[in-house]
Amino acid sequence: MSARQGSTKRGNSLSRDFLTDRPLYDITRFTTLDFPENLASIFWFSGCNMRCPYCYNTPIVFGKGTISIQEAVDFLKTRQNRLTGVVLSGGECTIYPHLKMLCKEIKELGFRVKIDTNGTNPKLIKELVKSDLVDYIALDYKATKEKFEKITKNRNFSDFQQTLDFLIEEDFPFEARTTVHSNLLTTEDINKIIDDLKTRGYKRTYYLQNYLHVEDTVGSMQEQTNLLDISKIDDKLEIDFREF
Repeated sequence: MSARQGSTKRGNSLSRDFLTDRPLYDITRFTTLDFPENLASIFWFSGCNMRCPYCYNTPIVFGKGTISIQEAVDFLKTRQNRLTGVVLSGGECTIYPHLKMLCKEIKELGFRVKIDTNGTNPKLIKELVKSDLVDYIALDYKATKEKFEKITKNRNFSDFQQTLDFLIEEDFPFEARTTVHSNLLTTEDINKIIDDLKTRGYKRTYYLQNYLHVEDTVGSMQEQTNLLDISKIDDKLEIDFREF
C-alpha cells in the first residue's frame, strides 16, 4: 500500500513504519460469536498491561507479534463482501500506539470495528468514538475498586471508570462484562459491580462469564472450589450468564 499523494516525507515514513509493524500475535479468520450481528475476523494483539491470573491467553500476553499490519490489511482485502466486521482483541489492543490508524484503514475497507478492552486508555477510546472509527466495544469490568489492583496487577481503576462513564454518557453501543473465578470474586463483589453500573446509569445487558479451567493461565489458577451462586445475584440489571 503506497502513501497517499501529497503526504510529507515524515508522513510517508510513518506509513511505511505503520504497515511493517508486527503487533499481531494471530488472526482468527472467521467468527459468528464475537461481534453481535456481524460475521467477523479477530485480530489478536500481543502484550497486555494487566496480569489477570485466570487469563488463558498466556502466549498472547507474554509473546511477541508475528503478523504485520500490511499482512492484516491484505487479508481483509480478500474478505471484502464476505465478512462485515473486525474484532480488535488481545492482550490489550489499546496499548498499540497506532490503533487509530489501523481502525481508519479497516473502516476504509468497508468493515465495522469492535474493540475488546480493559478500559485503561480512556483518551484513545474517546478519540475512536468521536471519530466514528469504532462501532461496538466490549468493556471488561475486571473487579471492584477494592480488588482491582490485586486481581489485575494494574492500578488504573480510575482510567477504567473514565471509559465506563464516557461510554454511558455517549449512549455508545457497548457491553460491560466480568469474568468470574469464584476464588477471586464473590457474590457480594458481583453485586457491588452491579450496583456501581446501575448508579452510573448503565442500562444494557451485563455479561457474567464463568471461568473455564485450563492448565496454562497467567497466574496458574486452580479450578474454582465454590461456584458462584447465581440465585443470589441482584436483578437490578438484565444479566446474561455465560457458561454457568
